[in-house]
Amino acid sequence: MRETTPRRVRNGIRQGADRVDAATPAERDRAVDALRAFAILGVVLGHWLVTALVADGATLHTASPLQHMPWLAPISWAFQTLAVFFLVGGHVATRGYISARARGTTYGAWLAARLSRLLKPVAAVLTLWTVTALALLLSGVEYDTVRALVKLALSPLWFLVVFTVLTAATPLLTRLNPLWPLAVVLHVDLLRFGLGGPSWLGSVNVVAGWLVPYALGAAWTRGELDRRRAAWLLLTGGTAATAALVAWAGYPASMVGVPGTGISNLGPPTLAVVTFGVAQCGLALLLRDRLRHALRRPVAWAAVALVNLSAMTIFLWHQTALMATTATGLLVGRLPGLHTVPDGLDWVWARLAWLPVFTLVLAVCWTAFRHHEQGGRRRTERPGRSRVVRVHRTSERARARHV
Repeated sequence: MRETTPRRVRNGIRQGADRVDAATPAERDRAVDALRAFAILGVVLGHWLVTALVADGATLHTASPLQHMPWLAPISWAFQTLAVFFLVGGHVATRGYISARARGTTYGAWLAARLSRLLKPVAAVLTLWTVTALALLLSGVEYDTVRALVKLALSPLWFLVVFTVLTAATPLLTRLNPLWPLAVVLHVDLLRFGLGGPSWLGSVNVVAGWLVPYALGAAWTRGELDRRRAAWLLLTGGTAATAALVAWAGYPASMVGVPGTGISNLGPPTLAVVTFGVAQCGLALLLRDRLRHALRRPVAWAAVALVNLSAMTIFLWHQTALMATTATGLLVGRLPGLHTVPDGLDWVWARLAWLPVFTLVLAVCWTAFRHHEQGGRRRTERPGRSRVVRVHRTSERARARHV
């Protein structure tokens, strides 16, 4: 009996997953990759759920459902996962630097290798949006609309700047106690909010705030967070501190920026979002064993490996996917959940219905631009061996992950 098409697809997926699983080094900590994938996908879904481009005549401006429905703040608790990304980044960078130093690799060579894959995809985003912005302005699109689009498209780059700075400083941070940058954030907030200090002081927290989870990642590498007691301390302490800051110190409940509010927890990072990130890091560390067990399944591991191989492509292009869908939809008219004011549950349900479309457009962007992150396929491959070669390259790239 001939196999049906769905069964052939399932068997093909299972066989491909088995090959990826077999090609993965036995010593690889799959939980690290799972946490990185979770952090990236959390940021993507969070942006897609709380970012709206409202059509007001011929102009598009940004809005947020959290602005009109503040009781939806828990959405930001689930999808503001940058602290986990910095935790993993600090862990992997510290481990990689220690290993490179043991092999006699110079700091310059280590840093160049680590940043090359992180920064190469940026050139494609900058080029496309420079051309797009000029084309829109020349075609008569209003400046405010172009500004809103470009700001959203390039907003992920601030994160890469901070991540690059911390990566370059890794040799100085391998022994840093996370309490030191946490103390800096505390004092900056005391000066800004308690003593009426200048707002520009908040820029210090852009580095100090994300240095806290990055330093926790270094502590993870040193073995200081291996015991579950340490993870529970981070989770409970971070949760209690965040709850106290929101309830009694006047910090916003939303862990992302909300247009029209006086204080944003994210721009620049406040003490509340940092303590919230500490709690997230504690939860992530508690989940390590469960993730390792779950990722023994080849299909689950292959999915995580795929996200990791395209992490920067997904991160850099997810806002473009949102805006491309929004701009295309305008050709039809003002569509609910896409161009309308996010002021009710009807918008929320409509936006959820748009998520598969955003995913499809992001898949198109991934197909077009993933080679900037993954590199091209060698022309010398023989067709019969191409799939196996790609599997082994996947493993080698995974072995050398530097994000």
